[in-house]
Amino acid sequence: MSGAAVATAARAIVHRTRGSAHGPITRLVSPGDLGQFLKPFVFLDLFGFTPSADHKGFGFHPHSGIATLTYMVEGQVGYEDTTGKKGVLPAGGVEWMRAGKGVWHTGAPVSDSSVQGFQLWVALPAAQETAPAESLYLSPEQLPQEGPARVLLGRYGAAQSLIPAPADMNYLAVKLKDGEHWRYTPPEGHTVGWVAVNQGRLDAGDDSGGPIGTGELAVFEESGEAIHFSARGDTAFLLGSAVKHPHELVMGYYSVHTSRAALAQGEAEIQRIGARLRQEGRLG
Repeated sequence: MSGAAVATAARAIVHRTRGSAHGPITRLVSPGDLGQFLKPFVFLDLFGFTPSADHKGFGFHPHSGIATLTYMVEGQVGYEDTTGKKGVLPAGGVEWMRAGKGVWHTGAPVSDSSVQGFQLWVALPAAQETAPAESLYLSPEQLPQEGPARVLLGRYGAAQSLIPAPADMNYLAVKLKDGEHWRYTPPEGHTVGWVAVNQGRLDAGDDSGGPIGTGELAVFEESGEAIHFSARGDTAFLLGSAVKHPHELVMGYYSVHTSRAALAQGEAEIQRIGARLRQEGRLG
């Protein structure tokens, strides 16, 4: 055998999508399609708009059985939720909403400036899906960083998120300069892997479809192998890796649970909170 280095095969990309547009929202993942393959990551929206009479924000709406993480790429939004939290989420900040047994929340731009961001839904384990709702809002300064990656959920290197998310998942916001290379080695058991690009173009070692472009999501084969990235132009993207969620996805309109009984419990709590909001004049 020669002393030459043996090339490592790239981790294959098995699916690519630009999602489906619904006004200012592009749905890249939903529980009824890629969410089945990527669970616990069951839903991902990329949103972006300039506030106007037609697009004023996202009114009060409910969730149960999941946690949502909203990451602001650009602009600021005011937030309010039925756990009693209220404030302004700046660019680079995150909202973590563990809906559990049921919660309502809302968000709207606080100026005329454009906003852009991602909202992720995470399927919760059975022990947490009917727990009391809990929210956490973090400024950019509260997001730990390791190399080019800000840690939104989980741990990368010495950087660990302050968010008490379920174990066995990482969610990173990564920025690479033109031509910069980066290697992500998932923790043991993290066979689920994907990236979504919001700026630039990204090579991920699999040349079959060309670089992953702005607004595109790529799903990697289920494996524990490392992924090698290189940027074509200044590039920003999100990366998710996790241990596969072991439960079936039992879905409501705003909810995902592990059983029909848990879904019924969550929907009952959503209705109870919604009735209170209507009595208070906070719903149309």
